[in-house]
Amino acid sequence: MSGGTTLGELVAERSIIVCCGSGGVGKTTTSAAFALQAARGGRRACVITIDPARRLANSLGLDSLTNSPTLIPGDWPGELHAMMLDPKGTFDDLVERYADTPEQAEGILANRIYRSLAGSLSGTQEYMAMEKLFELVQDAAFDLIVVDTPPSRNALDFLDAPRRLTNFLGNRFFQAIMMPTRASLRVMGVAAKALLRTISKVAGTEIVRDAVTFFQAFDGMEEGFRTRAVHVRELLGRPSTAFVLVASPRPDSVDEAVHFADKLVESDLSATALIVNRVQPRFADAGLLARLPDTPAGAGGALADLVGNLRGYTAASDREEAVYRDLVERVAPAPVTTVPLLNTDVHDLDGLATIADLLFPSSTGAGSSPTGGHTEQAG
Repeated sequence: MSGGTTLGELVAERSIIVCCGSGGVGKTTTSAAFALQAARGGRRACVITIDPARRLANSLGLDSLTNSPTLIPGDWPGELHAMMLDPKGTFDDLVERYADTPEQAEGILANRIYRSLAGSLSGTQEYMAMEKLFELVQDAAFDLIVVDTPPSRNALDFLDAPRRLTNFLGNRFFQAIMMPTRASLRVMGVAAKALLRTISKVAGTEIVRDAVTFFQAFDGMEEGFRTRAVHVRELLGRPSTAFVLVASPRPDSVDEAVHFADKLVESDLSATALIVNRVQPRFADAGLLARLPDTPAGAGGALADLVGNLRGYTAASDREEAVYRDLVERVAPAPVTTVPLLNTDVHDLDGLATIADLLFPSSTGAGSSPTGGHTEQAG
């Protein structure tokens, strides 16, 4: 994105925004605020969370969300939808879509190995998130989709999920296990048979039989998953997809954001914008502080107290800026927006609207206010 692109232009022009950040930095609220702002601008927006916590539902004033988009009523010209990813339900839908027959799908869904792994296998959650994203894009029901990733260092694993799935489906052992359905058990390689016998001794013959049945049930479906994985990876690399890093002025949060930025670079992507939430508001600039009279230590009076507090808040703001200064340079030339620490949490649409106003201030509004959002160019 060019150096002059703003958050407002992001929600007005992009089709996908992926929000990344550690836990406790306001990432879910930020994601919801992006979708709300898009709806305010007349766009059809959907925010999807991968985090199983109920933060997104709470910020929208709801008790819960489902694996399908829920329309949030409100006074805006566009549409605001929200959903919470159900990895198991999404995987079930894919099985039913790719299976050649209803009997094949039923056999997979009833398999004990599938039932135990579909919702917990490493990488499944991330891949299913990308599948759901691709499904929403293909449906063309939304102008903007905002993805709220999990609060962990593995939050960007979905960038590798399509590649890992493709590699798995091309694994020779996987292909060997598939061979009994394509020919006969006699043609299975000696090495594969030996490995299965070893596993049987450790895990039990019944579990191995279930595993073989599980893999065999996918016969003929690999190409559908492989093709879809390639499309998903291509989707993430489009110019219409933006990656927004969300952090707070804490060393641990900044370290996580640096990790996310590096992960994007490894995937030939880059951060489109950086949002630093919950910063100490700056009530005075250096020029004003220089003009204020010095107050002797221990001096009393309202003016002395005011000047002392002002200098103290400014010093705290300076310390916070020092914490995330390297991160700002790391994501350059992406724009950096700071949002002040508020005295309440967001638990309804009114609170969410407050965050949206801070992230997307008008040209004459909160942008110049000491309590409003502030945007600057990195670098």
